[in-house]
Amino acid sequence: MNRDQVPSPRPLPYDPPAPNDVPVPVGRPDLPELRELDRKRALELLARADVGRVVYTVDALPAVLPVPFRLAPGGVLLSVPAGSELARAVDGAVIAFEADEVDGRDGSGWFVTVLGRAQVRPAARAADPGGTVRIRIRPELVIGRCLA
Repeated sequence: MNRDQVPSPRPLPYDPPAPNDVPVPVGRPDLPELRELDRKRALELLARADVGRVVYTVDALPAVLPVPFRLAPGGVLLSVPAGSELARAVDGAVIAFEADEVDGRDGSGWFVTVLGRAQVRPAARAADPGGTVRIRIRPELVIGRCLA
């Protein structure tokens, strides 16, 4: 098939905005204010979370995966199956990791994003040979925000 024979993409359906859909003006008083956190406080909050989201690419497309993690000296640690797409995609790559805690009633809370290079290593447990790998994300940039 040559370029002239490639079908054009179908247009996406358009839903007009519902009557209650109004743009949120910047500086609206009922929205939480964002305050920047220093690196130390951001990492303290991150250590309290159990689950976060790892952001990486697969075939140049973005992928996001919720994962359990722990914060350890030297970075964010994930344990994943050895043959998983995540383990194959991230070794040596710069990826992002995010965790948060937000109160659904008033919007208060925090979020922390870590950017860094991922290293994939075999899990240290001898009872699970080849079953899982450990991914360490070394934090090169830590961004924390508090929603108040």
